[in-house]
Amino acid sequence: MKNFSEVTSFILSDFYEMDNLKQIYFCMFLIIYITIVAENVVLIGLIYREKSLHEPMYLLLCNLAVNGLYGSSALLPAVLSTLFSHSHEISLSFCQTQIYTIHTYAITEFTILAVMSYDRYVAICYPLNYHAIMSHRVFKLIVFTWLYPMLAFLIVFIFTLKMQYCERTIEKVYCINYLLVKLACTDTSIVNIIGLLSVVLYTLPQLIMIFYSYAHILRICVLSFSKSKLKALKTCTPHLLAIINYSIGCFFEIAQSRFDTSHLSYQTKLFLSLYFLIFPPILNPAIYGLNIQVIRLQLFRLFSRKNRQVRIM
Repeated sequence: MKNFSEVTSFILSDFYEMDNLKQIYFCMFLIIYITIVAENVVLIGLIYREKSLHEPMYLLLCNLAVNGLYGSSALLPAVLSTLFSHSHEISLSFCQTQIYTIHTYAITEFTILAVMSYDRYVAICYPLNYHAIMSHRVFKLIVFTWLYPMLAFLIVFIFTLKMQYCERTIEKVYCINYLLVKLACTDTSIVNIIGLLSVVLYTLPQLIMIFYSYAHILRICVLSFSKSKLKALKTCTPHLLAIINYSIGCFFEIAQSRFDTSHLSYQTKLFLSLYFLIFPPILNPAIYGLNIQVIRLQLFRLFSRKNRQVRIM
């Protein structure tokens, strides 16, 4: 029987590259986090307060904003605190917690986007029955978008939790499952196969839903084009932009793990690795706020009201 020295903490080596400019990086990450929190809290508050926004599409959008806060809070506070530590060291338990939150954020984001595509499919293909169909299903779908990722990833993550580790260096500014598995003392081939199969499980149903929904939306719009269809189709624009934005971030993360990126600068690699965790939460509220007239008008009224209150004071 082999004896392994127990590893209880890990070093996030990418932080050492920030040491000379840590104040600048700290300010940058702090501004990004404040912006994400402010944008998403305003959007959630607006949907909660305005009864005209208590519709399935906006309730799903509210969940997208909540997930954005969940994902960015799993990353940025930890980055800010680790940035000024001399060792850039984190505990095993914190690393495992961060892995669970980041991975479940990623799966939940894609699942919500898939459910939102189904919502647009029902709205455009069955406009007369939309409220009857979605009002009964929306809360079940919301529960599903959170419960499925949490349980699905936990089943795979249990294998990681059982591992012992012989190395301590993670070449990133945050913990991620495949890098932690690489540090294990034992053979990880079975875990790697399970990991690859799980990626299919986490993405294939959502991809099928998105492609199925938009294939039918395009077919309906081509066969029976009208002003009402055009208006409904415009609500798909922010959703498609959100999918494209998130897909770009996922591609960057996958590309970094599969290809040699040693020729890239540190700043480029940092940008690529953080994109899927920062840009969807920061851009989604702006995309929906600018593209959907109902939200844009409610935001304008909200800030106009605030300005009047400030002037009175």
